[in-house]
Amino acid sequence: MGRGPEAALFARYRERLQPPIRLLEIADARGTPAEKRKREAAALLAALPRGPFVVALDAAGSMHDSETFAALLSRWMGAGRPLAFVIGGADGLDARLLDRADHLLSLGRMTWPHMLARVLLAEQLYRARSIAAGHPYHRP
Repeated sequence: MGRGPEAALFARYRERLQPPIRLLEIADARGTPAEKRKREAAALLAALPRGPFVVALDAAGSMHDSETFAALLSRWMGAGRPLAFVIGGADGLDARLLDRADHLLSLGRMTWPHMLARVLLAEQLYRARSIAAGHPYHRP
């Protein structure tokens, strides 16, 4: 992620989250967009923990308000499976990875660079945990 402002924002939310989240980056693939998606999918699938509940960020995914996302996150975390969020590169996610996902999540209709999508996701994870804990961070 480097040391830019996106990394600092991600670190801010990462440090607040309990349990902490782990970021795993894969190397950028080369080739045509389809080849890149295929290679990135293979690397992402190989990097997943055993038996995870996979949430893939995708424009075609479900959009939730923060309260609904908080309820979903609590349910997913209580299911006893590792939880893995997958964010694709500039060319999106391969169909194989989308098919593997247990839930497709959209951060909205706008396209976000993956560096900002990480920050937005980390903030929403923190917000969701705050909602679940009754913490005043979330003000609708």
